[in-house]
Amino acid sequence: MATLLLGIDIGTYSSKGVLCRPDGAILAEARADHEMSIPKPGYAEHDADGVWWADFVTISQALSAKVPAGDRIAAVAVSAIGACLLPVDKQGKPLRPGILYGVDIRASDQIDQLEQQYGRAALVELGGMRLTSQAVGPKILWLKQHEPEIYQAAHKFLTATSYVIFKLTGDYVIERHTATEFNPLINIHTNEWDEKFAGGITPLEKLPRLGWSNEIAGQVTAEAARLTGIPQGTPVTFGAVDALSEALSVGVAHPGELMIMYGSTAFFILVIEKPIPSEELWMDMGAFKGTYVYAAGLSTSGSATTWFRDQFARDLVQQEKEGGENAYAVLAREAAASPAGANGLLMLPYLSGERTPIFDTRARGIFAGLGLNHTRGDMYRAVLEGTAYAIRHNLEAMQAAGTPFKHGVAVGGGTQNDLWLQMVSDISGVPQLVPEKTIGASYGDAYLAGMAIGAVDGLKTLAEQWVKIKKEVKPDQKLKSVYDQHYQLFRELYNQSKEVVHRLADLQEG
Repeated sequence: MATLLLGIDIGTYSSKGVLCRPDGAILAEARADHEMSIPKPGYAEHDADGVWWADFVTISQALSAKVPAGDRIAAVAVSAIGACLLPVDKQGKPLRPGILYGVDIRASDQIDQLEQQYGRAALVELGGMRLTSQAVGPKILWLKQHEPEIYQAAHKFLTATSYVIFKLTGDYVIERHTATEFNPLINIHTNEWDEKFAGGITPLEKLPRLGWSNEIAGQVTAEAARLTGIPQGTPVTFGAVDALSEALSVGVAHPGELMIMYGSTAFFILVIEKPIPSEELWMDMGAFKGTYVYAAGLSTSGSATTWFRDQFARDLVQQEKEGGENAYAVLAREAAASPAGANGLLMLPYLSGERTPIFDTRARGIFAGLGLNHTRGDMYRAVLEGTAYAIRHNLEAMQAAGTPFKHGVAVGGGTQNDLWLQMVSDISGVPQLVPEKTIGASYGDAYLAGMAIGAVDGLKTLAEQWVKIKKEVKPDQKLKSVYDQHYQLFRELYNQSKEVVHRLADLQEG
């Protein structure tokens, strides 16, 4: 009976799953799409049952049906967007929709309250990073202040992976990388929950049990087996945040190795040797005991291209529905016809505030330099270049933190856009390696499942069998001067416009 590994990743707009053999061979893939709810500006939510669990069930049923006769699913690993806040009652039922990761910026006032109460330096020292919209602690405090009846009824505060694993096993758990983003409730030095700043936020017993991503958290229950098709008793790992699984899926596991993830947001993982707190980046625990990473991320990248397509290319969307060419492919061709620099057009891609390294929840998007001569292609190119300038800003912050890297490994759906990949290398000056398989986090999840049950030989199997590099994207040095000039203008545009933009953001929020 052959061993199979199941990995499923729950994303912002879609979820994906993969069924693999221990040598990395893929037997089947599945996907489910969903929406993100935006109840008001600055808010972002998912229905835990209608999105997270429903997607998992749909994908697991599809993949379970693909198991060859005589084979078996030997282990399951789940990753998801992180970190989210989901309060559940004593039966594990959600008390409200899940509050999403850093794209949800509702807890800005609570961040200010905690910094004023404890001091930023003390918070950074304990948690390894400053409080930002990514942090769950301030969101729990927001819940306490704005929805006190739900806060009082909460038995546990979970994240997306925690909830799916609870539905599978009945256990309340969380892996340490995502738990790091529950700051200021975690100690980066001890790798455990910490009471120091928890008093005004939540009792620690309301938080899940901690573990590492390559450890077993529990087994699939009879009820979960009935719903998912996964055999009862199958081991389930502690899970992972999507970006960490994506990094693992392309072999980024050792100090100095960098992942650039192209998804609804752009995300970066740089493996480092020891915890060094930073105020410009997130400093997290890694997937395995004794490992650490710098993480960084844009609030919008792929979601900015989705927004542009849906608002400015409705004709292409309709044509695609009628059997025509993919709308993104047409837009990419139009953008390619525009020269580097988008005919003097700049776009700040801060459509939902911005995360690293500026940590500005009141930042907003801007098109600058727009004229009657500009085409849709110019504007779409400016969107792509704008995200690439923001990526360069983050990579420079990582270099400045003191851990050098020679190249990045690209992963995610955006790697299918050759124009975008080339722009990022041209603008940042960083070469990118593109693996043969850029499936994403679900592939890394399958590997973690294999590690947890000993079906793969640690990271050795990852490098020798699972990850093969297909091509390298090198910066075009002829475009360096053009993009350097535009990048400086990009940085200046944010600094010189932010006061007006902040006032506009205040008006939007009423």
